[in-house]
Amino acid sequence: MSAPPFTMRRGRKQRGRGLSIHSHEEAQLTFAASGMVQVHTEAGRWLVPPQLAVWIPAGVPHRVEVLTDSELWMVDWSLSVTQAWAPTTQLDRPFTLRVTPLMHALLEAAFSANIGSSKAELVARLMLHELTETVHAPTFLPLPVSLIGRRVADLAFEDRQNRLNIDDLASRAATSVRTVSRLFPAETGLTLKAWRQRARIVQAMDGLARGTPIARVAAEFGFASTASFSCAFRQVTDMTPTMFRAEV
Repeated sequence: MSAPPFTMRRGRKQRGRGLSIHSHEEAQLTFAASGMVQVHTEAGRWLVPPQLAVWIPAGVPHRVEVLTDSELWMVDWSLSVTQAWAPTTQLDRPFTLRVTPLMHALLEAAFSANIGSSKAELVARLMLHELTETVHAPTFLPLPVSLIGRRVADLAFEDRQNRLNIDDLASRAATSVRTVSRLFPAETGLTLKAWRQRARIVQAMDGLARGTPIARVAAEFGFASTASFSCAFRQVTDMTPTMFRAEV
């Protein structure tokens, strides 16, 4: 019997109960109805806060880290229908997305108890088209591909207080400031300064989701004040820490 063109399933995941590295024969959309997960690939990590979703194309190795108790809604499409129903060039790499009102309505319809097979197919088709027109959410932290870039990224990621300047990072990575300044835009699409800020916000989201007070998270990641933390948080996520906490 041939595999179905698409499947829809939902489930709850407990904090810490993630999935080790794996890949699917199908393309997958995972919507975080509540809670927060993080998806890791060779290219980087995608933080998926509540009410956002992540798209993983068929065949892409990834692992899933469950940061808080989560309810996940998952839709899988076989490779053949993904190619037939949507422009594959726009869905050929992972991304996180803000769930538009239309996509949210489609998800609600897809997971309703009484949806028929014909309606389910129409919903699944429209979901793929909506994905091709959805703005990507800026919760992706790209990783450099070179050994030097990875060394600098590791050092910067561990520097939660943002105390090391670019000279310190370059020196500890046994490279030059000029090389670091060139590598990050070339390999991640972000300047080192922008990359470090996004890395701190991605890490801070984990603390917020675990219930750590906003002021303590701001101090832990080296922000001068709660206000400066909120400003940086909004630049990356389009929401304030308070709004984020309300949705977790």
